[in-house]
Amino acid sequence: MKLMSSLSMAMGIATVAHAATIYDICDKNYLKKALAGVSTPPGITISPDLVTANVVFNETIDSYFFPDSVVKFCNTTVAYSHAGRDDQVLLQILLPAPNEFQSRWLSTGGGGYSIYSGMWTLPGGIVYGAASGSTDGGFGSFDTNADTAMLLGNGSVDYETLYMFAYKAQWEMSQIGKPFTKNVYNMTDDDRLYSYYASCSEGGREGWSQLQRFGDEWDGAAVGAPAFRWSFQQTQHLFSNIVEKTLDYYPPPCELDKIVNLTIIACDPLDGKLDGVIARSDLCLLQFDIQSTVGQSYYCAAEGSSTPAQNGTVSAEGAELVQQIIAGLKDSDGHQVYLSYQPGAALDDAETAWNEDEGKWELSIDELGGEYISLLVYKNSTTLESLDGVTYDTLREWMISGLHEYDSTLQTTWPDLSPFQKAGGKIIHYHGEADYSVPTASSVRYWESVRSIMYPRQDYNSSAEALNEWYRLFLIPGAGHCAPNDAMPNGPFPDTSLGSLIEWVENDVFPTTLNATVLQGEHEGENQQLCAWPLRPLWIDDVMECVYDQASIDTWHYDFDAIPVPVY
Repeated sequence: MKLMSSLSMAMGIATVAHAATIYDICDKNYLKKALAGVSTPPGITISPDLVTANVVFNETIDSYFFPDSVVKFCNTTVAYSHAGRDDQVLLQILLPAPNEFQSRWLSTGGGGYSIYSGMWTLPGGIVYGAASGSTDGGFGSFDTNADTAMLLGNGSVDYETLYMFAYKAQWEMSQIGKPFTKNVYNMTDDDRLYSYYASCSEGGREGWSQLQRFGDEWDGAAVGAPAFRWSFQQTQHLFSNIVEKTLDYYPPPCELDKIVNLTIIACDPLDGKLDGVIARSDLCLLQFDIQSTVGQSYYCAAEGSSTPAQNGTVSAEGAELVQQIIAGLKDSDGHQVYLSYQPGAALDDAETAWNEDEGKWELSIDELGGEYISLLVYKNSTTLESLDGVTYDTLREWMISGLHEYDSTLQTTWPDLSPFQKAGGKIIHYHGEADYSVPTASSVRYWESVRSIMYPRQDYNSSAEALNEWYRLFLIPGAGHCAPNDAMPNGPFPDTSLGSLIEWVENDVFPTTLNATVLQGEHEGENQQLCAWPLRPLWIDDVMECVYDQASIDTWHYDFDAIPVPVY
């Protein structure tokens, strides 16, 4: 049994719910009355007659973010509209049975251009006795992503859709969902409803959009690998492509995989433990020479008719390509523009495509990066057809132009969290150290920005200690993007992070380390602990210690001297 799976037993069942059964609260007339009692923000009208409800039994929760469970809930949808817009926004809210409700609300977010989490994170709230909500953003349906609704026409962004995607839809959902929940369970004004947020990737960015703007609305957030700093984050997906164009080298994917696997083998023991996992990518950066992979042989079997068998040896060009990708984007003057992935992370952005007609590997434009440039920089489509003429300086210009235009919406890097901190809020922020989509150092930079802005008169150690009292960042050895990593299967993942957050908020159980579980492979089910930044894991005599290593810490810090303004 995973840690925290019996949290409801340990903490007791809330007594504020007076409805007798799940069927009582899942009655449409009952829910319509609960909605009628919701006082909405100005300009919002709820449509009670459109509410839907059905009881779901024996739903299996099999997620990286929550303990494995079998749950039951009332599955509801709520519709509302905005004055002056012929629109409809849908909320999906899962309600636990009255005897399992524990006076909690959970908001969840999406991924990519999707704001809707669906069964990815939404049912997990039921595990912890929380009414759980997700929104469609008003984009047309739960299956419609923001990118398909963002343009009014070529050259014209629908800014209301942009604002909804950036932060408004999440805020509106909490303004409706929380009072709706209190009404459903007959809570009084004096009964406390704990408010939480949990999600990863784009959903993590959405969570930060709430904490940064509406801090006193939340008791806690468990956020993973947030895709904030959007103009930088999305543009950097194209950086690997431009390295390939600049070097005029388009490697077989098998060659890149070989370099990654050799990196894992070489850097695995640097943390003092041989387990096939890089827990210290910073030491790997300091000590491992990627050029040592040159000449090593690789082979990958054919995959269907579209991908031929690949065999050869790692080339000097391949090693140089990976080395430049890891170093991060620099402009033509050699100044640092942005950060990149850690050694050992998969190199998905650099993946090439096989041209069968010409019998060679060629450039494959990264989809996320290409869509951002076409959609939100050029504002004319969702597909970037070519990178001809694009240089490192072009990427810098795109990043800065996006910073200008989307600083108040998608960047989501406001570093002063004083309202949230003063309200007593708590944050568990986690990020896979081998993340191949959102660079791990992105989360480190934001944590460090909050530290330096909120505690400017304290030295590093004192300010780090002060921040860690309420906001803790945990790097996950070997983990990929919001998930375990098949290339390092013995690495753990914090699947009980929301439970740890609840214990911290409601029972003052401080997460000195963060509980994590190996979710696959020969060590499946093994419990491990994650160190809180800036401490790093080091195994000494088969015992893990969380140590302070200044040289390692320094590798995570970048001076973006190519950008004329602070980048938080």
